[in-house]
Amino acid sequence: MRLPPGIRRYADHPFWQAVTILVLAYVLIVFVIPLLPGSALVPKSVVLQYMATVLVGVLIYVSDNEGRWRRFQEPIRAMLIERRLKLVRAGVLVAVTLLVGCLTLGQVRTTVSAPPNLRSIHPAPPADITFRGKTMTLTGLENPLRREPDSLAADLALGKRVYYQNCLPCHGDHLDGQGHYASGFNPLPANFQDNGTIAQLTESFVFWRIAKGGPGLPREGTPWNSAMPVWEDFLSEREIWSVILFLYDQTGWKPRTWEKSGEQGAGSGHD
Repeated sequence: MRLPPGIRRYADHPFWQAVTILVLAYVLIVFVIPLLPGSALVPKSVVLQYMATVLVGVLIYVSDNEGRWRRFQEPIRAMLIERRLKLVRAGVLVAVTLLVGCLTLGQVRTTVSAPPNLRSIHPAPPADITFRGKTMTLTGLENPLRREPDSLAADLALGKRVYYQNCLPCHGDHLDGQGHYASGFNPLPANFQDNGTIAQLTESFVFWRIAKGGPGLPREGTPWNSAMPVWEDFLSEREIWSVILFLYDQTGWKPRTWEKSGEQGAGSGHD
């Protein structure tokens, strides 16, 4: 389909091509990606990183050819110096001033809201949970896959696949809580390499935290802004136990046992 001459003139111009790419990239990242199955809202810090990457790519494209670079600058030069665009120039100046003012105000504005309540980083786990309609008793529960040494290698491979498909963006390639999305979350994702996380926990506690996610924390764990999803909606029981095996295997930590810690010390930590 041939475009009308007026529209084609804009479509062929590198400046408007660049603007279109930036707008489409923003719409895709902010509005389209969260609608995909299994996706979540993209943190603002990640949106900023992606948009900066797109902007750099656009600038490289428009500047790698002298003729294209000159054409790209034409609307900017015209807006800055031509008398006929005086109103446009004034409008851009006002818009930029308002934008900078709003951003600055958002950074320095005081708030009258009460300070956040202290929450328990290490809430006690419940004695029982319901997993996909089945009641599971956490008290005294050990990882059942450790009783199957012949399939341990296969379970570790399954746990590795589950981790890299689902946990990597937040908890990182090195299991240190430094994933690609990590800086956009408060609190930060758990650093499994730290001896204050899974090294202090029983595997039944870790199962509970993975299965129920941030929404499954008890009242003493609030306020809670964790993006940790309810993984029982996506993973099977064996997949969760397998990824727990993988976490301990990769970090070198040994899970706390009920014999050593007793029922009261069974689970304390955070996801």
